[in-house]
Amino acid sequence: MKILLTYNYGDEGIKKMKALGYDVILKKEKDLVYTDDLEDVEVLVCYDPFDTLDISQMKALKWIQLSSVGIDQLPNEKIENRQILITNNQGGYSKPMGEWIVLSILEILKDKKSIYENQKKKKWKMYTNLLELVDKKVLFLGTGTIAREGAKRLQGFECEIHGVNTSGHPVEYFSRVYSTKDVNKIISDYDIVISTLPKIKATHHFIDGSLMDKMKDDAILINVSRGEIINEKDLIKKLEEGKFLGVNLDVFTNEPLDESSQLWDFERVYISSHNSWISERKNERRLTTVLKNLKHYSENEALINKKKVTKGY
Repeated sequence: MKILLTYNYGDEGIKKMKALGYDVILKKEKDLVYTDDLEDVEVLVCYDPFDTLDISQMKALKWIQLSSVGIDQLPNEKIENRQILITNNQGGYSKPMGEWIVLSILEILKDKKSIYENQKKKKWKMYTNLLELVDKKVLFLGTGTIAREGAKRLQGFECEIHGVNTSGHPVEYFSRVYSTKDVNKIISDYDIVISTLPKIKATHHFIDGSLMDKMKDDAILINVSRGEIINEKDLIKKLEEGKFLGVNLDVFTNEPLDESSQLWDFERVYISSHNSWISERKNERRLTTVLKNLKHYSENEALINKKKVTKGY
């Protein structure tokens, strides 16, 4: 059985794949195009080669294992027409992202940007307006693995942690969960709002000017999911009007964020370069998921993290 990798999982990882009975082809993902040696590839393990790789030419392709959590990069029509199996790396980046969420909140509450600036200037200044996380009300938009890891890590800070998902069904680590249809009614209650929503049609600009107006003027807004969840033009307008104690953004509609974006210029906006998922263990966890699914596939067992492209996440 032939498998195409677009990322090098190392000699040991490839050795384990071969031990499962796979004939491994390794090619760089950038500018990858179809060639005759891919004709009988049954499994594709990749992130996003789809701008250049036409999978409709891969007649034997039955399953795509993504290294990402998001699946919005997929050529949905081609996949649906062939009923190609899709699995992702759900949970693979959630632990470092959970840590990042805590960091993002504390950076704002403790005004670390000002403190770091003073360090650069060798300026000694004690701040007397720093805030606690204790007793703050936190709302996660989305209750998937990333949100759960963030909520889990916030348990020790004695804050109230609620979540929002499509149906309002209960989820571990959230003392209360609301349906998305209730967001407009409840969002004014929260000190901190965190987006972990997937990128689908229903979540495009989910956080727009209207929803921002309903938030507390001194709320904290954090986005670690997809840039398109926030209407950036509306956000800039609200920031100009003095809205938000702080905003921490790791993702943007267009990446890299253009140097001309006004978001760079606000003192109370923290910007990072889609970094929240990075850790020294990211490849280890990703390989573990890939190997587990390859084993299941070779033994005709159910795959983990199966996704439906029609659902979008």
